[in-house]
Amino acid sequence: MNEIKKRIFVAGHNGMVGSAIVRQLSKVENIEIITRSRKELDLTNQQAVLEFFKVENIAQVYLAAAKVGGIVANSTYPADFIYENLMIQCNIIHSAHLANIQQLLFLGSSCIYPKLAEQPMAENALLTGTLEETNEPYAVAKIAGIKLCESYNRQYGRDYRSVMPTNLYGAHDNFHPENSHVIPALIRRFHEAKLNNDKEVVAWGSGKAMREFLYVDDMAAASIHVMELDKEIYDENTEPMLSHINVGTGVDCTIHELVETVAKVVGFKGQINFDISKPDGAPRKLMNVERLKSLGWESSVNLESGLTLSYQWFLKNQNKFRG
Repeated sequence: MNEIKKRIFVAGHNGMVGSAIVRQLSKVENIEIITRSRKELDLTNQQAVLEFFKVENIAQVYLAAAKVGGIVANSTYPADFIYENLMIQCNIIHSAHLANIQQLLFLGSSCIYPKLAEQPMAENALLTGTLEETNEPYAVAKIAGIKLCESYNRQYGRDYRSVMPTNLYGAHDNFHPENSHVIPALIRRFHEAKLNNDKEVVAWGSGKAMREFLYVDDMAAASIHVMELDKEIYDENTEPMLSHINVGTGVDCTIHELVETVAKVVGFKGQINFDISKPDGAPRKLMNVERLKSLGWESSVNLESGLTLSYQWFLKNQNKFRG
């Protein structure tokens, strides 16, 4: 008799994080990965999401679906970012509950923490100060997602967990010239400058801001690790009103150092200048990852290795990013 496979829904499977989770889960036996494209299932449509969960017999949910972008995108489309992310989260979490799905993992963001939070940022820094202005709508939506999970756990006894990744990068990233995060934007800019034999590349900001970066396959591995933790162990290391877990490397660098490393990986030999009229964002964003380490997981891909893998993926898929 064939063993019944555990059906796992990965929301956002075409995105950078969701696709990495699918890659990792594909290595596990006795599970069936369930995915739906945006055309097949509009996650902002409450009725459609509820009907999906009621008929699909899902055992676990990875909520990796989100509208994401860098400083420019967040500043330009604040209404889109708060509305779409709130709708996606509310629909999936509530519908999962109504369908009696006990296990769910919500993926948030390090931007949930105050702009001037003590470094490195521990989980208990949440809601202790003012958020960074440029991505406040997105951050508010992600905070709401954490509190949704906590509230369903408290009221209904669900096992809905949350992980807060630091800045992610890797395969299936968004390399759009205006709406991407810093690493894919730099990879594309340096690559095109190299092809054009440009003598100079201009980077945004002063270069002094410090950031932490995590390769996306590490994030996927951490997500599965947290999802599969015994509930007693998870509960012992979290609190009902502080249940999220930071995911990162615990190591940061200046944007200046990042820019130089990307240039090295891509092979750009020209001049690098910084446009100090552009915003730096928060001065520093480093995650305290001691809680995750105590639960038995640490990152394994260093920055230069991860950037090399990202650039290799970009080269294989660059036709997708023309224009």
